[in-house]
Amino acid sequence: MKFYLDTSIWLDFLENRNEPNFPKGDLAKELISKIINEDDKIIFSDNNAVELKTIGYSDFEIEELFGTLPLIYVESTGKEIGKAKDLALKRNIPKRDALHALIARDNNALLITFDNHFNKLIDIVIPRNPREFI
Repeated sequence: MKFYLDTSIWLDFLENRNEPNFPKGDLAKELISKIINEDDKIIFSDNNAVELKTIGYSDFEIEELFGTLPLIYVESTGKEIGKAKDLALKRNIPKRDALHALIARDNNALLITFDNHFNKLIDIVIPRNPREFI
């Protein structure tokens, strides 16, 4: 199986972002561990990288953090970027979230997220949360 993690899931994993009664960091770590143990793959996109860089992660940190994970790196296409802009305007969601959904769909990957914006995109990809796979 292939999984595509929304950047918020990556942040939960990297920063162990647990909240009272909502252990997001622990759930992200359990999911990634399970993916590794079952020889599944994780799609990591240029969109993920841009979002991580925007909040302060360097290229070196990203490469170092993900060097040992079973990642498949993909670049978003011009068609995906154009469609994401259109979807974002029409559905009142962030453009990068629309792009995550399109990348997941186009790479036949399960989109993993806790973000409710993706519920507006169920005709493109069904959003799933880490709990469904742990």
